[in-house]
Amino acid sequence: MLAEIGDDRSRFADAKGLKAYAGAAPVTRASGKIKAVLHRRVKNQRLAATGYIWAFAALTASPGARAHYDRRKTEGDRHAAAQRNLFGRLLGCLHHCLATSQHYDENTAFPAATAKLPQAA
Repeated sequence: MLAEIGDDRSRFADAKGLKAYAGAAPVTRASGKIKAVLHRRVKNQRLAATGYIWAFAALTASPGARAHYDRRKTEGDRHAAAQRNLFGRLLGCLHHCLATSQHYDENTAFPAATAKLPQAA
């Protein structure tokens, strides 16, 4: 993942640029009457493939990621769209961690999902 992004932390001014480069940001095509939101076809293919594996692995390892994916599925997204949305969320977290030199924290990345977990007695 980091090899495809590069070692220049200022390469992407914000997370939106990174998401577009990786193919996680949607493309909106609009005319006067019709608006269509599609997945991005022009992207870094290796980064996109790695990102989908990352998002799929996060479903089993992260309860917050799983809750985010399940929420997207109940809102009507198909598997690929929900996984792409999770990938975008993880890329946003990665960009934040790299820009601020912070470590990843599950409670910060997915605050609603981890707050609802039952407390240990």
